[in-house]
Amino acid sequence: MLKFSVSLLAGAAMVAAFPPSIIKAPTEPVPDTVDFSVPQGNWMPSRTSPDVPSAANVKLAARATGEKVSNGNIARFDNSNIQEGAGDGVDSYTLYLGSGSTSAGWPDQSRWVSFENMFNNYKPQMFAACGNQDGRIPNTDGPEVGAIWDGIQMTSAATGVDHRFVLAILMQESHGCVRVNTTSGGVRNPGLMQDHNGVGSCNDNHTVQKPCPSATIYQMIREGTAGTSSGDGLANCINQSGHGDVSDFYRGARIYNSGSISKSGNLQSNIATHCYASDIAK
Repeated sequence: MLKFSVSLLAGAAMVAAFPPSIIKAPTEPVPDTVDFSVPQGNWMPSRTSPDVPSAANVKLAARATGEKVSNGNIARFDNSNIQEGAGDGVDSYTLYLGSGSTSAGWPDQSRWVSFENMFNNYKPQMFAACGNQDGRIPNTDGPEVGAIWDGIQMTSAATGVDHRFVLAILMQESHGCVRVNTTSGGVRNPGLMQDHNGVGSCNDNHTVQKPCPSATIYQMIREGTAGTSSGDGLANCINQSGHGDVSDFYRGARIYNSGSISKSGNLQSNIATHCYASDIAK
């Protein structure tokens, strides 16, 4: 799988619309090393999950689909700066093991690349993903890519989840294919974020929508980030990690994928995709 960055990461306010260049099809080809396969099955916690710590259960009791990051150290409601970050990113991969902490070698947030660079680096995949996953499915087009940008920005402003983290999960789950198949590994996972039994999808029960409406694209991103009536989104997965530092993103990614973190604290342990958190940090 192609790795583009030092790390992949190395009440909504009004947000600026996507730059005009975002919807232009890329001229460079996607490298042969990209694996467009879609992970099978996320186990993000349900509303009654026994794996949620008791203290978190109190906080989450009233959760529906409006999750927000609760720790001010990592919450980011203003995502208007799209050029923050460390450089343009590099085509490399590092396998991270352990707890997700910087002391264990995981990237500090200061090493994350900017949202704009990260998005541009992944544009070739977005425009090619659907056809590589299923040759019968139309690829994501320019306006749909623009809607992904806008959907991430609006959702990040509403939830406090860093827009780069939302994009990282979206690319891990669907590579930006707006018509990605709905998968299931015990939990139904539809849409761009392969969320917990959400509603938004442009390919469900073999019904493919072309174009995929912008409102549906926004909904897919919102359900994966702010949660659904059935289960948690990224915001609550970050909250459940509870450390108040950058490790909450890596731990939150693992919770999103497997529903909990191994008692060992090692993010490569537990069910589902063992390298999931490392793939996000890459």
